[in-house]
Amino acid sequence: MKATVCYKQNDLRTEDLPIPEISDNEVLIKMLACGLCGTDIQKIRGDSVQKPTVLGHEVVGEIIKKGKNVNKFNLGDRVITAIHVPCFTCHYCNKGHYTICEQFRTNNIDPGGFAEFIRIPELHLKHLTHKVSDNISDEEATLIEPIACCLHGLKQADIRANDSVLIMGAGTIGILHAQLAKIKGANKVIISDISEHKLQKALKVGCDYAINILEKNLADEIKRITNNQGVDVIIIAAGVSSLLSDAVNLVRRAGKIIVFSGFDNNKLVEIDASRFFKDEITIVGTYSVTPYEFPEALDLLEKRKLNTKEMITHVFPLDKLSEAINLSTNPKESVLKVIIKS
Repeated sequence: MKATVCYKQNDLRTEDLPIPEISDNEVLIKMLACGLCGTDIQKIRGDSVQKPTVLGHEVVGEIIKKGKNVNKFNLGDRVITAIHVPCFTCHYCNKGHYTICEQFRTNNIDPGGFAEFIRIPELHLKHLTHKVSDNISDEEATLIEPIACCLHGLKQADIRANDSVLIMGAGTIGILHAQLAKIKGANKVIISDISEHKLQKALKVGCDYAINILEKNLADEIKRITNNQGVDVIIIAAGVSSLLSDAVNLVRRAGKIIVFSGFDNNKLVEIDASRFFKDEITIVGTYSVTPYEFPEALDLLEKRKLNTKEMITHVFPLDKLSEAINLSTNPKESVLKVIIKS
């Protein structure tokens, strides 16, 4: 089978690999589409994962082979899955912190989603794999995993009716967060970025305000929109650590800041610590996704409550993954969500 293997930083090679063998409790899927995630790009361009490896986790595929003990799924089913499964019994799982579970990062699909065929292990099949209805395209189905990730983060936000929400970053994740914030009842949804193309996409899918921070002062705009009150919830959806300092200054009294994106560079930042005591603000980190967000993500997409078609801007074949990454990271290109197809 064809797979695109990352051998070292920025070294991607599409080559032939053996088709994975499955056990009696597993299935083999043919990859139909796999979303290109920002974390995939970070891993390809960085050293956070052991290489060589096949990345990709926003995957949808058709079951072409199944073990004799598999009864939940049939040949020909189109399914989505995710990358990590918690143990459900450890200290962290018992407290609901499934993504901190020690087992969480030790299991995986085989190989990653940038391959023609993928083995879905028993635990993934049991806890993370779901059928996709016919009214969802392959390309749209790849967004179920990132939608579920956003839902996991929004649980911490606890958005109430009439809340104002600021999304810092208008990439795929930021725009999904913006749409979900509206669904959760937010009155004013504001999004900020440096890309005018992405900001226009955000307005098209329902954001109330889009602020280009290269052209306008974000603090001044937030004061204007909120009558000097600040925003109730801020979601940081871009991996720029200085945004945390900005968020502490922009959030309303008793407001919440959700750190959704990882800060790989410039990890140390200065914040106004007095706001914790005098204003009771909250900063919460959120990572990945648990098995419990997928049914809601599927339901939202099946009922067309999210506009995902506007977000998918480019589709590349498997052997053009390098070109897809170069396009998606070029600030001069009008690109949002990139999909890889076999």
